[in-house]
Amino acid sequence: MPIYEYRCESCSEKFEVLTRFAERDKSQACPSCESMKTRVMVSSFAFAGGADSLQSLDFGGGETSGGGCCGGSCGSCGTSPN
Repeated sequence: MPIYEYRCESCSEKFEVLTRFAERDKSQACPSCESMKTRVMVSSFAFAGGADSLQSLDFGGGETSGGGCCGGSCGSCGTSPN
């Protein structure tokens, strides 16, 4: 089950809840004030840095043949799946 971050509309407290995807939009009780006026928040990592910083990440160690550790020769450690 994923962890979702919520914000209380009454006291502005932020808190996390471990819950199923199907239950994420249900109001959760605020641990500070027990209000049910809460909303699920968008994860901050989803927008951190923007598109420009994603281009500077090096997941393949300079290899242009693709693959990486997930599906072929690993560009960062040099191992191969064979």
